[in-house]
Amino acid sequence: MDSLPLLDCFYSERNKMKKTISIIGGGPSSLLLAAFIDLKKFNVTIFEKNKTAGRKFLVAGKGGFNLTYSEPILDFIKHYTPNSFLKEPLLNFTNTDFRDWLKSIGIPTFIGSSKRVYPEKGIKPITVLNTILDHLKEKGITLKYKHTFSGWDPKNNPIINSKTISSDYTVFSLGGGSWKITGSNGKWLDTFKKKEIGTLPFEASNCVCKINWNLEFIKNNEGNPLKNIIISCSDKTQKGEVVITKFGLEGNAIYGLSPQIRKQLKSKKKAIIYIDFKPTLTLEDITSKIINSTFKNTTQILKKELKLSNSQINLLKINLSKKTYLETTLLSKNIKNFKLEITDLGVLDEAISTVGGIDLKAVDNHFQLHKISNQYCIGEMLDWDAPTGGYLLQACASSGVFLARHLNTIN
Repeated sequence: MDSLPLLDCFYSERNKMKKTISIIGGGPSSLLLAAFIDLKKFNVTIFEKNKTAGRKFLVAGKGGFNLTYSEPILDFIKHYTPNSFLKEPLLNFTNTDFRDWLKSIGIPTFIGSSKRVYPEKGIKPITVLNTILDHLKEKGITLKYKHTFSGWDPKNNPIINSKTISSDYTVFSLGGGSWKITGSNGKWLDTFKKKEIGTLPFEASNCVCKINWNLEFIKNNEGNPLKNIIISCSDKTQKGEVVITKFGLEGNAIYGLSPQIRKQLKSKKKAIIYIDFKPTLTLEDITSKIINSTFKNTTQILKKELKLSNSQINLLKINLSKKTYLETTLLSKNIKNFKLEITDLGVLDEAISTVGGIDLKAVDNHFQLHKISNQYCIGEMLDWDAPTGGYLLQACASSGVFLARHLNTIN
């Protein structure tokens, strides 16, 4: 019996020897960071300003909870801009590693026909989130809700709910500037800017691209998809589909071209994209089908021989001169390389993601701020870009795990 107080004293002293980590923000990056931190070395607290953590998981789950994408990791990395910045974190915690970890905590996944990875059928986004949160609680992670970061005290300690939080390491995971419903509103940007930490204005990414449609065309085609197409901009191509909206075009075939479109808009005030309506056919194939068709009417040839949709045909008819539309060689070239002009991008809050935030030059290779030692930034608050399809969530997860493993080795 006499040994019990000594044992209590031993555990108390050992606990005091642990370093402390304050994670500010409760998004995917911070949850994965907390999941991989060595709690024999650290006491970890997550401070989240919302009533619950991980709300972006739930928004990402609309229309199917796409967790990551299944392809060789070196091909996977090529989808990021700049891909060099996230290469090491993604190699450290790959798309396969993410699936294995999810399975280990009770979330098996499957690869869909598009190579996108989802939780097995019947597992809802809220179940995935709650499973991760339960896992963290079982580990001993402390989560504090309704705790809002507002700046630093004179000693560079973060201020949360008007109180100074002192810890050995601070990790910011505050999200980008889109989807305010998740709490990811980007208001923190001015706070970091005032601290003279390198920042860049937020810009929309993975968003609708504005096109000044012909009024007759949009009246008859709004809401219609353009399926199985390839869109190119500058030196990049993207396969998939888009939807015609009153504002312009949106969908995975154009989201992946966000960096190229944004660059052209900045330099030229407009961006040019080219659509291949029949990627499976060569220019010669198309020309041959038109010439050898038994149909005399051009529109009938496009519909019956080339299987173009009404919206694709309407897009050609409304934008091409009558001469071009009726001349086989010119029409064939436009079916394979149809030119459209983009005049703007959608608004921030309607974008799926953003670029801007913390300038990559403001952090080192392990995401530590040059300005404040032992303070880090991870996830979408950093200035990198990626298309939809699981790439955004994977990069957030990988950056969190990468930092966790780094902290585990230095303490």
